[in-house]
Amino acid sequence: MYSSFEEMPVWQKANQLSIDVFYLPINLPKAEDYGLTSQIRRSSNSVAANIAEGFGRRTKKDKSCLYVVARGSAFEAQNHLIYGLKVEYFDKNEADKLIQAYNDLIYDLNKIIRSLN
Repeated sequence: MYSSFEEMPVWQKANQLSIDVFYLPINLPKAEDYGLTSQIRRSSNSVAANIAEGFGRRTKKDKSCLYVVARGSAFEAQNHLIYGLKVEYFDKNEADKLIQAYNDLIYDLNKIIRSLN
């Protein structure tokens, strides 16, 4: 078993995705600082944060609940990526890679959630 959430491959993926997403909206219009830029960064960072918090919980029920919240934040980040693509803020190849990476992360979270329930 893992002695730290940092050892969890799912947290490592989520953390790297949050870093990748952080840099994605750098060139967005200044008007988006409190809109899309803030929302996509917060939802992306929330995935790794909830995985870390879930790791620290004692019961399977508490852990599962936080991993479900992390999964919800992953879907939220995907939504922001899709929106950014549709309004032509993001490079299609870069956003598509991130969307697929979130699909992989969601798959991993689903496996963990199933194992706890």
